[in-house]
Amino acid sequence: MRRVLLAITGLAAGTTAMVVLKGSPGVTPVAQDLPTGRPPVLPTPAGAAPTGEAASATPSPSRRAASPRPGRTATRTPASRPSTTTRVPSAPRTTSKPPPAPKTRTVAGPVVENEYGNVQVQITLSGTRIVDVVALELPEETAQSDQRSEQVDGRYSGSSGLVVQRQSADVDTVSGATTTSGSYKRSLQAAIDKAN
Repeated sequence: MRRVLLAITGLAAGTTAMVVLKGSPGVTPVAQDLPTGRPPVLPTPAGAAPTGEAASATPSPSRRAASPRPGRTATRTPASRPSTTTRVPSAPRTTSKPPPAPKTRTVAGPVVENEYGNVQVQITLSGTRIVDVVALELPEETAQSDQRSEQVDGRYSGSSGLVVQRQSADVDTVSGATTTSGSYKRSLQAAIDKAN
């Protein structure tokens, strides 16, 4: 019985030694089926850092664990090139704020007297641009002066009147309302001068 037990133990020890020696580094492997055109790869001795073709063909389990990306090994085939990423600098960020919106302001011209009544004009500017004109005072003492004032006001005043279109007091005189037109233009010019 002792002999049988020793024989089994010896057989187990021999098999274990053979498996260990066969798989350990430093022992030449048995012929392998390798693709044609590639040189055979020999395992590296224990403790030595793999180099060259041997390192790329048979990565050790510890190298796979230390791979930079999970799921990929750090192997490289001879035809592949190392990855080079060129970082293009991005355009500098601008922190400039959009220009502020032009301030809107109103400027009134003086009261200009004439034989039919008083005329006073007010302009509204956005920045330096005239955007609206209002007649604050116009002659209305008689029906005829009221009618002339309406003609002058209709032609010159408002956001689409001649003054806004031409951006100046250089506007045509309203026929039949020469005196009121002249007073309107004087008050308007004084408001423009004051705004500048």
